[in-house]
Amino acid sequence: MPDFTLEEAAERDCGGLVAGLDEAGRGPWAGPVVAAAVILDKAMPLDRLDDSKLVAEEAREALFEEICERAIVGVGIVDVPEIDRLNILHASLLAMQTAFARLREPAQSALVDGNRAPDLPCPARAVVGGDARSASIAAASIVAKVTRDRLMRDLDADFPQYGWARNKGYGTQEHAAALVEHGVTIHHRRSFAPVARLLEPHASR
Repeated sequence: MPDFTLEEAAERDCGGLVAGLDEAGRGPWAGPVVAAAVILDKAMPLDRLDDSKLVAEEAREALFEEICERAIVGVGIVDVPEIDRLNILHASLLAMQTAFARLREPAQSALVDGNRAPDLPCPARAVVGGDARSASIAAASIVAKVTRDRLMRDLDADFPQYGWARNKGYGTQEHAAALVEHGVTIHHRRSFAPVARLLEPHASR
């Protein structure tokens, strides 16, 4: 289970507050990429905190509310036009920069899930598998995923034929079939190959 070992090391090195950063939505064909930055209070540990992919949806929703109530949280959202302009890697890094900038108190260091950290106004350490190791990153993964899932459910209300409330924009068989039948929407990432192929002049419908 994730704990505060990495946060404590960062506190020794840099002092002050430590933010955990993670993103959700790098892989889907549709919808924004969302990042969160979270500063946890070690005096108020959260039960059941884990990588968002390992937490059931109902438990994620409950943890999201607890984190937002008891922690310092910032969220960054990069929409589809920016994803297509920047590419998904740089859009994800931008979302993390935005999330960090929106923390109501500045952090003196950051722990970032993955092998690459965004440019931040403080030391940042990239941690592969960080959402399974760092409590702050795990909390950020919960906030990012729940926020994005809610956005995709909202988009599903306007485009129910794509099943986004269920597949969250990922390339499921249902989503692929709907793309062929109904075409590409303003919320689809045109830079992603499965979508781009449907926009080619010779693409069959």
